[in-house]
Amino acid sequence: METQTATTNNKGSHNTQEAPKKRNYRFIIVLAILVIIGGAFGISKYIHAQHHEETDNAQIEANVSPVIPRVTGYVKEVRVKDNQRVKKGDTLVILDDRDLQIKVAQVEAALAAAQANVQVAVATTTASRSNISSSQANIYAVDAQIEAAKVNVWRANQDYDRYNNLIKDHSITQQQYEQALAAKQTAERQLNVLQEQKKVATRQTSAVSTQSDATAEQVNAAKAVIKERQAEVDNAKLVLSYSIITAPEDGEVSKVYVQPGQLVQAGQSLFSVVLSNDIWVVANFKETQLDKMKLGQKVSVHVDAFPGKSIEGKVTSFSPATGARFALLPPDNASGNFVKVVQRLPVKIEFNDLNQTEVKQLRPGMNVVVDVHLD
Repeated sequence: METQTATTNNKGSHNTQEAPKKRNYRFIIVLAILVIIGGAFGISKYIHAQHHEETDNAQIEANVSPVIPRVTGYVKEVRVKDNQRVKKGDTLVILDDRDLQIKVAQVEAALAAAQANVQVAVATTTASRSNISSSQANIYAVDAQIEAAKVNVWRANQDYDRYNNLIKDHSITQQQYEQALAAKQTAERQLNVLQEQKKVATRQTSAVSTQSDATAEQVNAAKAVIKERQAEVDNAKLVLSYSIITAPEDGEVSKVYVQPGQLVQAGQSLFSVVLSNDIWVVANFKETQLDKMKLGQKVSVHVDAFPGKSIEGKVTSFSPATGARFALLPPDNASGNFVKVVQRLPVKIEFNDLNQTEVKQLRPGMNVVVDVHLD
């Protein structure tokens, strides 16, 4: 019995020694598999890192146009709702324009008055020119009368000379001599009168000509006033058109914060329109990642909202400065203790196909992961 018991104990101890050997063998196999898998994963990641640059510090960007009134007024009507899609030129908000219409009527009346003033000035100028013609005609008539008077003076002088010789011989009576003398003096005085009339007519013509020039200048001044009034009319109509606020481009309306009856100020932002004509990605890469990045490189964009899907794009531009340099309070490393911090540079990535279904579903602010292919 003791022999059997000892034999049994020996067998038990032999089995106990063989079990750990089997477990160690399995552990080595599992460890080797894990090492191989980890090594392959590490090698693949290393090879991938040599040909790719990735970052999750990236967001979708788009042009956002604020809707801003150009004039102050009360809101008459709001024609859009939150998140509504609009086309370029669609009416968004209408302001009460009654005071603006009154202003247009006022400047149009001022324009009509200025045009009437031009007509009056033109009529006055025409009358002045007619007076000039009449004065010149009077001068011509006086000139003719002067020539006739000169002939009369010549004839009276000739008669007087003959009668003066005859009176010495007593060939004529004294009465005949006095008549010749009187005729001579009358002709001379008549010539003097006509010459004075010509001087007066000449002065009148000069005065009328000066007046005509003055009225012509009044016409030019009235026409200048018309241009000024027309500019006021155009400006009033332009301001009136500002009472209708339209969409600047195609896009989607953000939350509308304005309501009918609300007083809005010129320059006040009412809401925004996210333009749909373009959309892109801004990825903030570390400065240590930019060594091999170039314009035109292929980019795979993975959107958090669409897991498992990749959108193709390309690198189109690099920011001229880091994001910290454009901050409201940029760091000043010369002002105190310096701690070196890796900076990030915004990189713009554009999609290859804006008509792709996934691209159309993107919204500004969405988070994405970008993978730049360096080859």
